[in-house]
Amino acid sequence: MHLSSLYKNSFIRVPNSGAYVGGKNAVRKEFLHEGQIRAMKGDIIPPLDWKFFNCECKNYGDFPFHQLVAGECKQLEKWLSQILDCADANDVNILIVKITRKGKYIVVEANDRWDFNIPHFTYFSKNFGTWHLFDYDTFWQLNSEQVKHFSINSIK
Repeated sequence: MHLSSLYKNSFIRVPNSGAYVGGKNAVRKEFLHEGQIRAMKGDIIPPLDWKFFNCECKNYGDFPFHQLVAGECKQLEKWLSQILDCADANDVNILIVKITRKGKYIVVEANDRWDFNIPHFTYFSKNFGTWHLFDYDTFWQLNSEQVKHFSINSIK
């Protein structure tokens, strides 16, 4: 897995995927310890000290890029809903998207955590605020240290 190699640490795909503690299942957080919660939200189980890391991964054959420009992309809205459904305060919410024969992308919330001196697309969601879409490799090259820092340290 790319993240394990990048950070020289263990990142594991959640078995059967899906957020066990998201949406109507959020009540389950009351009965789980911190490590169990981190292992059950999103699609990737991060290292133990990455307390604020929340990541969804999508692999699709096609994506309606034209809807991004039109201002409402139903597919992206669905994915943003999924990632935010199980997010906690101060989480680094990362959506990894692979579209067959088109590329890999990172979608992150718009904030001052990221290096924006690279080409990106800004998506304005009526439901979930502003998000930025980056090329996968370029994002990690310029933002890997920020992802690590903000995944380990809470923003106050």
